[in-house]
Amino acid sequence: QVQLVESGGGVGQPGGDLRLSCAVSGSTPDYYAIGWYFQAPGKGREPIACISNSDSGTYYKDSVEDRFTISWHNAKKMAYLQMNVLKPEDTGVYYCATDRDYDGSCPKGDFWGQGTQVTVSS
Repeated sequence: QVQLVESGGGVGQPGGDLRLSCAVSGSTPDYYAIGWYFQAPGKGREPIACISNSDSGTYYKDSVEDRFTISWHNAKKMAYLQMNVLKPEDTGVYYCATDRDYDGSCPKGDFWGQGTQVTVSS
């Protein structure tokens, strides 16, 4: 089993920034990816940024590529999502996820964190 715990959500102003953290623990495989998923109110979850623990290869959804940065701290087993130039449409719940196995793509979601709420409002 793998446990993930997100933190760092809250209220941010348009144009401002927030940093989310995801602590990973438990029985992780040698190679895995961590994905940040976004769920807007009334919508489904979608991957917005992913990173592998080995070569730090990354993926970004087009809508966040120029504003968000995903990173991985191997020793701490922490993933981060630096969110800059926040927009009201970034409001929603952010989850981190991983899988039992790594196939080179974003995690499908075998394991999930509890989510952290981000609200962008002036």
